This record gives sequence, C-alpha cells and structure tokens, in this order.
Amino acid sequence: MVEKTNHESIFQRNIQRAVEKGFISFSPDNSKITYHCSRDYTASFKKPEEKVRASYFAELVLDYEYPDKKIDFEVIVPRRKPEDRADIVIYEDGEIKKPYLVVECKKDGISDAEFKQAIEQAFGNANSLRAKFAAVIAGTTKTVFDIAGFKPSERERNVVSDVSVRYGRTPKYRFVKGDPARDLNIVSREELIRALEKSHDTVWQGGRLAPTTAFDEVSKLLFCKLRDEKGTKKGDTYKFQIGTHESAEDVYDRIDSIYQKAKKEDSEVFKEDIRLDARIVYNVVEHLQELAINKIDLDTKGIAFERFMQDFFKGKMGQFFTPRPIVEFAVKMLNPERTDVVLDPACGSGGFLLNAMDLVKKFAEENYDEKEAWEHWHNFAMNNLYGIEINDQIARVCKMNMIIHDDGHTNVISTDSLRDVKEITDIHKGFKKDYFDIILTNPPFGATVKSTEKNYLEKYDIGKSKKNQKTEIMFIERCIDFVKPKTGKIGIILPDGILTNSSLQYVRNFIMEKCQILAVVSLPQFAFTHYGAGVKSSLVFLRRKGENERLTRYPIFMAIAEHIGYDATGREDPINDFDKIYEEYKKFIEHHSKKF
Repeated sequence: MVEKTNHESIFQRNIQRAVEKGFISFSPDNSKITYHCSRDYTASFKKPEEKVRASYFAELVLDYEYPDKKIDFEVIVPRRKPEDRADIVIYEDGEIKKPYLVVECKKDGISDAEFKQAIEQAFGNANSLRAKFAAVIAGTTKTVFDIAGFKPSERERNVVSDVSVRYGRTPKYRFVKGDPARDLNIVSREELIRALEKSHDTVWQGGRLAPTTAFDEVSKLLFCKLRDEKGTKKGDTYKFQIGTHESAEDVYDRIDSIYQKAKKEDSEVFKEDIRLDARIVYNVVEHLQELAINKIDLDTKGIAFERFMQDFFKGKMGQFFTPRPIVEFAVKMLNPERTDVVLDPACGSGGFLLNAMDLVKKFAEENYDEKEAWEHWHNFAMNNLYGIEINDQIARVCKMNMIIHDDGHTNVISTDSLRDVKEITDIHKGFKKDYFDIILTNPPFGATVKSTEKNYLEKYDIGKSKKNQKTEIMFIERCIDFVKPKTGKIGIILPDGILTNSSLQYVRNFIMEKCQILAVVSLPQFAFTHYGAGVKSSLVFLRRKGENERLTRYPIFMAIAEHIGYDATGREDPINDFDKIYEEYKKFIEHHSKKF
C-alpha cells in the first residue's frame, strides 16, 4: 500500500497510484476518466461521487489485488428498473458471468438516511446479480456486507470488517496497528472536517439533541478514538472499529470499555457516561474508524477541529472563539518561549494556549533534532499552559482541543477567574498570584458584577466602594495579580471605551500605575461581528511593573489594523495588516534603547 505520509486527500493519492500503474487515464482537460478494466469504460469526472469510485477502484486493484480484467462498471441489473446499474462489479470468472462483489459509490458527506438508502440499493443490486458481497462507499465511510450467507432482510449481523484480499477469507478486523497494508489512513483537512461533521450529524439525530450536547457526545467518542490510536500496540487490532458479524451492542461495549478506563484515569475531562444508544455509536465508528487522527499534522488537525467547533457554536456561543488571525498576532507579539508559563483566564476553546504551543513547537522543530524538538514542545504543552473557563461545557471543549493537539489539558479548569485567588489555587495548585510569565486573553465584555451578588468587588482595588463593576475591568486587575512583578507580560483584548471614555479615566490610571503599556493595536469594528459580538475593541499589551518601580515618560507603540485576514462576513481577506504591524513593532523595540 502507498506510504501514507503526505496530507493530500485519500482519493487523490489512490487515483494517482492507479494512473501511474496504467489502470486509470484522463482526457487532456481532466474532464473525463477512463477505467482500464474488463473493457475501457469512460465517464465524466466532474461529479464528486466519481472521485470516490475512482479511488475505490484503485484500492480494489492495487491493495486488494483483484484482477482488473474481472472488474466492470455500470453493470445493468436484471429484474430491476431499466436505469438501475451497479457502480462497480467484481467477477469471479474471466467470462464476466459470476458476480462476486457489488459496489455502490456515493459522494463524501452524505447523511445517514442517504447512506441507508445506498445500502438498500446495493442489496437490491447484489441480490439481483446473485453476488456474494456488497459494499457501500461514501468517502471515508465504508460498509461491506456478506450477502450470500444471510437472509435478504439482515443489515447488521452480516456486516463484515472489510472486502477480502483477492477472493480470500474476510478478516475478523480490518485495521491493525503498524501493518502497512492495514493501518489507519492519514487524511486531508477537508476529509477530517467531513468525518467530524458526519459524526455530529449522526449524534445530533436531526435535532433530537441540542447541538452542544451532540458536540459533547461526539467529543467523548473522539476521545475514545484518540486513546485507542495511542494505546494500541503494534501488531494488535484497533478497538475503535467494526468487526465481522458484530452487532451494534458488541461495538458499543468495546468503545464504552475504552471510555470507562479513560474516565477513571482522567476524570477531569469527562465526568458522565456516554449517553447514546448503541446504533448511534456504531454509526459514528463507521465514520471515524479509518482515520489516523493522531498522525495528522497539528496544523491540519487544529484548523479542522476549530472549523468543526465554530460551525455550530458560533452565534450562540461566539464569545468563546477569538478569531485565529487576532490570536496568532497577539501570541507573536508576546513571543512565548519554552520556559514561560502561560495563562488564559478566559480560555474559551483554547485558541491562545494552542497558538502559544504552536509557536514553541515551530521554534523547536527549526532548532533541534526530532526527538529533542518533540520533548521541548511537549513538555511546554504538558507543564506550562494554563487555562480557566467559567463555562463547564466549553472547558471540556478546550480540554478536547488540547488532547487533539497532543495534550496540556490537565491544567485547564472550569471556574470563575474573578473569584478569590486562594479558592482557585485550592482547585488546582498551579494557579497562583505573581506566578505567570505571560497572560493572553479575550475576557468577556459587558457583564456586570454587583456588590450585592458576589463578595468580589471589595477584594479588588478597582471595585472597592463601587456598587457594580464591568467584568472586563475586573479582569484587568486579575491579570495583573496573576503575572510576575517586573517581567510578567499581558496581551488582552479590551473594549475601546476603557481606552477613551472620560468616565473610565480611573481605570487607565490604575493600568498606568501598575504596568508599562507596551503597545495598543486598534481592531476594526467588524473584528468580532462574525462571532456574535460587535463591540469596537483593541489589543493592549502590558508589562507589570516591579515593586516600587517608577517610570519616567516612555514611548508606546500604537497601530491601527484595518485589514485583519477576514472581512465583516467572515470570508478570507488576502490583506492582513498584522504582518506589517508586527514588523513595525520589532523596529520600534530595536529603535528604543529601553528593553521591553
């Protein structure tokens, strides 16, 4: 089987292999594909299902070793409607008279209902042709049935793990760790997103569960999938797959055993059991079983998971997502290093923490050999990234996001960052005053803490003798509490009112009393509208002063970003002012002798 190290689509890789071996050819403009099989069969290559069919044909001849001369396309099915044709048929004999396997191909991303329909189509065709097996392929979701050995109505006990190699015996399990011919597949970003979306749609059941509950359940199964990939020994079969003649209950029990074991070892991530019936779990396993998620590079995986989350959290929970270009810029400005301890006290889905990890990872990969680089960034991820998220469900999203990125989730806690620091330290001893090197955060805007509600305000210099105070103002003081005196740096998104309103001069005075202002970068009005918030805001970068440190007049870097990599509708904008601003900031630092 082809070495699975690149990150193109599985379909592209398979088709390319078949072209190289002469089993497939294309018209000069690539609009038509010709299969060289029992006859030369030509079809339009414009439909998405044709890519799926071409890819599976390549697998059948190259990986499963079926003779090309015993394969035919668009085979007319007797006793069915005149227009009924089977997509691919493999025959046992050279005369093309004894059908062995009938294949129905659909485009990637179809719904479960459409997949069931395709199964019925495949059964009808296979029974009419008297074939022994039927396979339904919809992108990376594949199901194979033993037709000959079961009643025509059976749809579960007759599922087999895979098509056999060259008419041989069907394996009990399809996927084996470390076996080049039977290991999991690395997929492209789009294929991973589609697999996650299919899984969510299966769990969501057309609205029977709330989208966020469905996300929780998909996360549990994804957690099991990742644990299984890492925990399976070389030469062993993976547990997260459907075996020959297994029922939905058999598959559920095996997945649940992974989950229960993981839950005991790591009760912080998931506290509740899997709340799905066996058939739903079975269908999700169908969608995910083929994917080598751990082996997909972090960039691909990170962007895929981010896109997947945003698709249904946006709007309702848009405040938990800071747009990637803003996050990347803020992280670059503060430039975390391996020894820095980084905190986001309003971490949402973990964007700032993961980007900090990514920066350290890139530095390590450019400067060390593979093993040293891995240890360098992995230790940083495990020990130096901290997050607090008030919403328990989003805290789990953040932990899941970090697990997908290779860990660091144990230092993410769900609590209110504005409560007494000692209470936070009691939850996790890593959260201490005067401890963190860097804070990167986008605190919640607009909420008000009243002195009657919580005993918070009196404990804040900025809240004393006030009846109420905005959360974003209290977050400024909390961030200053958490970073180290003299060296600790803060990158925080603040509403422009804090920087301009005359009534908030006392907040600006407080900031200047406690910190050196390094830079202020104004963001456009639309920066957060696509994410459900429309407050005009700026990125403010600070350094906490040392005890008794007094500053004379000093320069502050100021910039306005008008283009930030996306527009008001969320579409990509090829212009991004952040790159130029960052370069200008570097020049500014070099020019001024004071070391920031």
